[in-house]
Amino acid sequence: MNLDTLFPFKRNYLDRNGQQYHYLNEGSGEPVVMVHGNPSWSFYYRNLVRALSKNYQCIVPDHIGCGLSDKPDDKDYEYTLKNRIDDLEALLASLQITENITLVVHDWGGMIGMGYAARYPERIKRLVILNTGAFHLPQGKPFPLALWICRNTLLGTLLVRGFNAFSSIASYIGVKRKAMAKDIRAAYVMPFNSWKNRISTLRFVQDIPLLAKDKNYQLVSDIDNSLAHFQKVPTIICWGLKDFIFDHHFLDLWQEKMPHARVNAFADCGHYILEDASDEVILLIETFIADNP
Repeated sequence: MNLDTLFPFKRNYLDRNGQQYHYLNEGSGEPVVMVHGNPSWSFYYRNLVRALSKNYQCIVPDHIGCGLSDKPDDKDYEYTLKNRIDDLEALLASLQITENITLVVHDWGGMIGMGYAARYPERIKRLVILNTGAFHLPQGKPFPLALWICRNTLLGTLLVRGFNAFSSIASYIGVKRKAMAKDIRAAYVMPFNSWKNRISTLRFVQDIPLLAKDKNYQLVSDIDNSLAHFQKVPTIICWGLKDFIFDHHFLDLWQEKMPHARVNAFADCGHYILEDASDEVILLIETFIADNP
């Protein structure tokens, strides 16, 4: 696998309390900020960056512990939702990006991106929502057993950090139309290549608040409550309906909370919608941005 061929972008870094926080900064124009989830990294957005950077400034961070960012242990970085939002805020402040943001979110990036948006709703011009959440687990949606094992058991720790179960399995089950090419799958799992470097994939899952006593439960409630501020913000939703976590329960709740959103559901696509339906979704996003100048 030649990463430079698959991912031909300049590497940029922001120092965050001694940790190197990697991000892409491609193109110029209005800012498009793309926030990835777990267990992926900025690589997920590579094709969207190629398309949009012709006309827009595309900023895509790798969360600490992911992608090309540093992967500190717990004593040097607290892997929590609040810190993720703080990191994103610091990055955009360093780039002086404070207005007309098109925010693109996927997976846990929905909570991080909308956490930033909740702090600065006036900065958000458009929203692009891809198989994600920004609220508590929807009613009627059981917490998936595989995530429960990862979150709550020593076996889960061993599987995720010892065998890279989370990142590796996601690269297989996250697409439904056709399997990922071998080099693409290798790029997805490449950053998570050792026990040490898999810390974030585990901590992300452990940080999911399910009960009121859990850290970040109130923060998620606040982010959820902030969604009411965005009902006049142009929004597009592109959704793979075969996602075993972010399934129709999440999509239904998004439609309830964002009734104005333009919804595009793909019955044959999974979690990694930008892999399964890359060309279609990119065209939809380009058209949506152009239609909402």
